Amino acid sequence: MKTWRRAIHQHPELGFDEFETSRLVADQLAQCGFEVHAGIATTGVVGTLSWGEDGGKGGPRLGLRADMDALPIHEETGLPWASRNHGKMHACGHDGHTAILLGAAQMFGRLHREARLPGSGTLNLIFQPAEELGGGGGAKRMLEEGLLERFPCDAIFALHNYPGVPTGHFRFRPGPFMASSDKVLIRFDGKGGHGALPHMAIDPTLPAAATVLALQTIVGRSVDPVEMAVVSVGRMSAGKTYNVIPETAELELSVRALRPEVRDRLEQRICELARGQAAAHGVGCDIRYERGYPVLINSAEYARLATDVARELVGDEKVDGNAAPLSGSEDFAFMLQQVPGCYLLIGNGDNGFAGGEHLGPCSVHNPHYDFNDACLAPGAAFWVALANRFFGS
Repeated sequence: MKTWRRAIHQHPELGFDEFETSRLVADQLAQCGFEVHAGIATTGVVGTLSWGEDGGKGGPRLGLRADMDALPIHEETGLPWASRNHGKMHACGHDGHTAILLGAAQMFGRLHREARLPGSGTLNLIFQPAEELGGGGGAKRMLEEGLLERFPCDAIFALHNYPGVPTGHFRFRPGPFMASSDKVLIRFDGKGGHGALPHMAIDPTLPAAATVLALQTIVGRSVDPVEMAVVSVGRMSAGKTYNVIPETAELELSVRALRPEVRDRLEQRICELARGQAAAHGVGCDIRYERGYPVLINSAEYARLATDVARELVGDEKVDGNAAPLSGSEDFAFMLQQVPGCYLLIGNGDNGFAGGEHLGPCSVHNPHYDFNDACLAPGAAFWVALANRFFGS
């Protein structure tokens, strides 16, 4: 697993461009005895393994998913296996997630050859491209191309590493676990003019500035303060020089929520406030509200199952079955909208490096991040234990 992980890390590929990674995955799955289906959503791969007298048709069907894509970040770890693709980096640990699932595949193949898989059933290992691409990510594309029609699952699971939590520790949560993620572009259209003659112009920067302040009243005034909601202005843009009143001003927002009804309320209030400020200042207003990943909601049943498996595997002290929800987002949420299951976290420990020197815990999406290889064995062992429990052993 370490060899696979570091090879993938050295050759990171962005969303829908994971051709070398998908070839490695397909080759390893074939060696493990899986039936390989490649080219789903361009670079996605699914490995299937069925067993039993009926070829698995009458047994339960389990899906396990790993993401494969990298990020457009220049790596600064200085490690021997650092990225060789300039400006691209596995800064979120998808190299590790892929290696973990391949390690589990190797064990599943061995158990299948030795006729040690219980009963009958079908195992679908899903290697997904483009998790990092926002609302049009790889999970949605795979589903649109018939993933679950071609490879039906009764339950589906995925994991992600979590820096700062000790390696070998697991975190689970029933219900909403990760936030929705929406992108909003608000454009105010005024009338340009000379900075010395503002009365002859219609200044779009005033409603833009007023909207920035007004947006921060939504949480706590329009949304219950105990609910998780985030409205962040990531970009403000207007004009090109100091003495010209611009024609337009733009705001770009990141909007997140942990409940679908809160997500709907945020959209309503953001649009109302922006249009109200535009009307008050006599400018036009255009809003492009792009819904990205939905709220990730774990099944209570399968979160409990996965938690029990982890406790048997590593002990109660290393498992949190009611972890705090996260404001980050995940496109695995699209899969959980169609099939019940659970998304879980595995500790990534101290994982930051600079010039090869250890820095301690480092967040994902950071140029000093590296997946911790100490996660590989417990991650793969968890997948095997979960499958054994799911299939009745």
